[in-house]
Amino acid sequence: MAEEKKEKHVEEGKRPKAKGEGQAKPAKQPKHAKQAKPEKTKAETEVKAEPKPKREKHTVGPRQPSPFEVNYIQNCVPALIEKFGYKNRMQVPKLEKIVINTCMKEALQDIKILETAAEELATITGQRPVLTRSKKSIANFKLRAGVPIGARLTLRGKMMYEFMSRLVNIALPRVRDFKGVSNKSFDGRGNYTLGLTEQIIFAEINFDKVTKVNGMNITFVTTARNDEEGKALLQLMGMPFRTA
Repeated sequence: MAEEKKEKHVEEGKRPKAKGEGQAKPAKQPKHAKQAKPEKTKAETEVKAEPKPKREKHTVGPRQPSPFEVNYIQNCVPALIEKFGYKNRMQVPKLEKIVINTCMKEALQDIKILETAAEELATITGQRPVLTRSKKSIANFKLRAGVPIGARLTLRGKMMYEFMSRLVNIALPRVRDFKGVSNKSFDGRGNYTLGLTEQIIFAEINFDKVTKVNGMNITFVTTARNDEEGKALLQLMGMPFRTA
C-alpha cells in the first residue's frame, strides 16, 4: 500500500510539503532602519506654529553734550575764530583731556592713606584712579622701586566737561582768599597745570570724614599751538586767571 501511494504521488508530479513550506516569510528590516515616529496631535502642532516674540533691539543713540560743552561750541568757537582769524573750524583749539594726579610720601608708612586719597579722587571725578608706583629706589627717602606712592586718572568727553564746570564754578570760588589762578603755569604748547593744596574745596567731599588734607595737580591738555591760544581757550571756558 505504501509503495502504491508513493507511485501515485510521483505520477501526479506532487510531493508532500514540508513543515512551514508555502507560508510567506516576514521581510527583514535593515539594522540601521529608523523607527517610525508617532504622529503628533493637532494640539502639539498648533503650539509650535505660534510665532516667537521678537526681542527688542536696544540701539545706542548719539551722545548728548553737556551744557558746558554746548557753551564751548556756541560761544567759545566763534570768539576764537574772530580773535585769531582761523579759516576753518577744525583749526580752533579745544580741550582734549584733563589729567589729575596726586602723590603722598605718607603712603610709604601706611598704604591706607593712599587708598583713601584714591577713593576721594573717585568721588570728585566719578572715575576710578590708577595707583602709580615708584620707578627706582632712593635710599635717602627710604623708597623702593615698585612701591605705590600716588594715584592718577584721565578724563575725556562728557566727564571732562562736567568736571571742569564744577571746578571753575563751585570748587575754585571756595578757596580762601581766592584771587584767580596763575598765568605762568603753561608749558609753551598750550597746556596748563593747576595745583590745588586741599581736596576739601570740592563739594563732593564730606569734611567730617576727611582724615588727611592732601593736594593734587590738574593738567588741562589742549590742541592749541602756543600758550596764547591755550590761555584764550581756557579763559573763554571760564578759567579765572589773575588780571595782575
